[in-house]
Amino acid sequence: MTIVLDVVEAQPEHAADVATVVYRSFAARPPLDPPAAALDEDADSIREAIAADGGLVAEFEGRVVGALLFDHSLPNRLGLRRVAVNPGNQAHGVASAMVGVAEALADARGFDGLWLRMREELPDTVRFWLRRGYQRTGADGVHTVVSKSLPVTAAAGSPAAMQGLAARLAAVLRPGDVLILTGELGAGKTTFVQGLGEALGVRGPVTSPTFVLSRVHPSLINGPTLVHVDAYRLNSAAEVDDLDLDATVANGVTAIEWGRGVAEQLSDSWLDVSIETAEVTGDAEPARQVVIAPHGPRWADIALRSSLSEARA
Repeated sequence: MTIVLDVVEAQPEHAADVATVVYRSFAARPPLDPPAAALDEDADSIREAIAADGGLVAEFEGRVVGALLFDHSLPNRLGLRRVAVNPGNQAHGVASAMVGVAEALADARGFDGLWLRMREELPDTVRFWLRRGYQRTGADGVHTVVSKSLPVTAAAGSPAAMQGLAARLAAVLRPGDVLILTGELGAGKTTFVQGLGEALGVRGPVTSPTFVLSRVHPSLINGPTLVHVDAYRLNSAAEVDDLDLDATVANGVTAIEWGRGVAEQLSDSWLDVSIETAEVTGDAEPARQVVIAPHGPRWADIALRSSLSEARA
């Protein structure tokens, strides 16, 4: 049964209800050594936490059934803690709804991503976070730290803007990185790769490899090679394997046009670069929007949004 929830930002007046939900939720878990510090929370400590950093509550029929607190101790990342659901309301999507709202708030407020601490002794908890795309990025005492970077959306209304965005991205790329580019014909995929090539200092020119399927551009500045692939004529991951890209992926930056759905197996981490165009009237250049979505452990704690900000160009 799906229940209808209201997920709203926590206010100090929610403190007593949140403290009750936190205690019930953490007390229902298997015993831990050392015990969860959440069991020591009370209405006063919760009230202070909400006043300092904020949080969320999930309400069902006017009753608080779930809650989480925010943590602003890391720059540009929204931390989550005390993620709790009343035992009687678990397995109904309450935690997923709260985390979804937290991610939407983090996105709207310009955070690079989210992070939290979890206990490996709780397999259900581990599965929950990993299913949501969080990756293990460190340890803090008895806790495992998991992180998730958020997609970046940027306007690129001209070839120069497209190449400028690619150049900012090139600054955080390293050998082994894979980019999968998607967009209709003429959207600007090759233009984006040209911006990468110029910023990486590779031998050019970088042109569409449609008929040769792939081109290798060695570095002229002792940096990573750029491997430029066009998968438009390929129909399966097996055909991508036939290009023998495994031999070059580890030592270069691989940019694959039309690669979505056939090239993800090349690495456990990749950037999905989607270029969307909007129709305009007259002779104006089509408006373009680029969405760069990170996948996998490589990108879990990279400050991608901050790195791609034009203010840092």
